[in-house]
Amino acid sequence: MLGTFQSSHLRIEVPATAEQLREYLTQPAQLRQWLWPLQIQTTGDRLQVGDTFTSEFLWLKLEHRVELLTAERLVLVLRQAIEGWQEWSWGDGWVQSCIEGVTPLPLELGQTFLLWRLKSVLSKEVSS
Repeated sequence: MLGTFQSSHLRIEVPATAEQLREYLTQPAQLRQWLWPLQIQTTGDRLQVGDTFTSEFLWLKLEHRVELLTAERLVLVLRQAIEGWQEWSWGDGWVQSCIEGVTPLPLELGQTFLLWRLKSVLSKEVSS
């Protein structure tokens, strides 16, 4: 894998309960909503340990494997565009993403964008 080892840890406040965050992080229909412009390819209505799914953007393809899933934590093993892992944890009013891996992509920039998208979608839902 070409690239450099990168690590990024971000935590933000969001207008959502822990249960709402769990839905947005573990249900493919919800993932598709806030992960745009990434295209998610998966089956089923809820992620489970052992599930594998892919996300694509332009020519980049990223494979995700669900390694751990609890009421407030999700760990994904990443392959292809990023060789590493990502951990999501959440609670009432906050979400945290930690990601480490080897990639030529600007990891922290992408992570910041995705957290911003999640917060934006949740904010719109709350104001509706």
